[in-house]
Amino acid sequence: MILNFFFKHTAYKHIFFDLDRTLWDFEQNMRDALVDIFMNHKLDVAFPDPDTFIACFNRNNHYLWDKYLKGELTKDVLRYKRFEITLSEYGIESKTLAETIGNEYLAIMPLKTALIPGTRETLDYLADRYKLHIISNGFKEVQLPKLQRSNIDKYFEWVVTSEHSGFHKPDKRAFGYALSKANARKSESIMVGDDLEIDIIGAKKFGMDQIYFNPNKNPHQAKVTFEVKEISEITKIL
Repeated sequence: MILNFFFKHTAYKHIFFDLDRTLWDFEQNMRDALVDIFMNHKLDVAFPDPDTFIACFNRNNHYLWDKYLKGELTKDVLRYKRFEITLSEYGIESKTLAETIGNEYLAIMPLKTALIPGTRETLDYLADRYKLHIISNGFKEVQLPKLQRSNIDKYFEWVVTSEHSGFHKPDKRAFGYALSKANARKSESIMVGDDLEIDIIGAKKFGMDQIYFNPNKNPHQAKVTFEVKEISEITKIL
C-alpha cells in the first residue's frame, strides 16, 4: 500500500472534482437560500416553520432530481415542479408561484459562499502541483457563479457540466468528455467526489482512479482507490 501510495503520487497530473457537497457546501447554502425564499414569500401562512418547508423541498427535490438524471424529466420542468409539489403538500396550489420561486432559487443559490471546511487550503496546496478541473451534474448557469462568488474559480482550468457534455455522471461519456476538454489521460487523472455511485463508481467504471470524500463515514462495500473523511486529507495522498 505504501509503495502504491508513492507511485500514485507521481502518476497524477489532473484532478477532477465534483462541486456540490464536495467543495461547495450545498446543504448549508441550500438551507440559507430556502430560508430567504421562505421569508420573502411569507410561506409561514402555510408551513409551520422554515425547517418543515426545507425538509419537504428536500424530499421532492431528491425524487425529481433522480428522474432528471435518468432523462425522465427536463430541466425546465424540474426547476418549478419541485416547488410546485412542495407548496401543494401544504395547501398552496400555484404553478405561477412555483415558477417564480424556482427562478429565485437558482438566482439566490450562487450568491451563497459556504465551502466544505478545508476546501480553500486544499486547493491552494493542489493548484501548485496539479491541473484542477470540475465535473458537475449541476446546471451550467449556476455552477460557474458558485465558483466565482466563493472565489475558488481561479483554481480550475475546466468547469464541465452535464449540459456541456450532454451526459450526466455516472455515464462514462461524461467523464470522457471532461478528460478530452482537459487533454488529460485516464492514467494521469483522479476523480474526487462525495457521491459513491455517481462520482466514484462512475469514475471507476470509466477506468479512472478515485478519492471518495465520505465525511459521514457511510458504510459501503465498494473498492475505491482512496477514501477521506475530511477534504484536507487529500493533501496526504496527492
